[in-house]
Amino acid sequence: MIKEHQKPIHLNIRTIRFPITAIASILHRISGILLFIIIGPILWLLKLSLSSNNGFYKIYNFLLMNYYILKFLFWIITIVMIYHIVAGIRQILMDFGYLEQTLLIGKISVKIIFALTILLSVLSGILIWYPLNRP
Repeated sequence: MIKEHQKPIHLNIRTIRFPITAIASILHRISGILLFIIIGPILWLLKLSLSSNNGFYKIYNFLLMNYYILKFLFWIITIVMIYHIVAGIRQILMDFGYLEQTLLIGKISVKIIFALTILLSVLSGILIWYPLNRP
């Protein structure tokens, strides 16, 4: 029997050390939520740009005025999308039995998705900041 003074009073989330697989799972959920939130403004801008010439030029001028900030935001959204897709592919492979659901395979596959995300993020950053068809 647990005595009254041995019961935890509160759970301090900051002191819990999550395994790498839990971190990957949490980041996958967060990236999905961020993509869900950002899709609304992106579709609204697309609708406005396609509605009329005036709407198109409003969006065009807005993009020109905030070119580097929006380019950076586009890169961040691309990174979030890359991570979500790569982690989603890992999850699908595990769900269909192509990857064993063991702790060792989980840790290795998480390290692979982190490495792929970093590599693809750098490559997308190069393509965004230094496009191939520069004048």
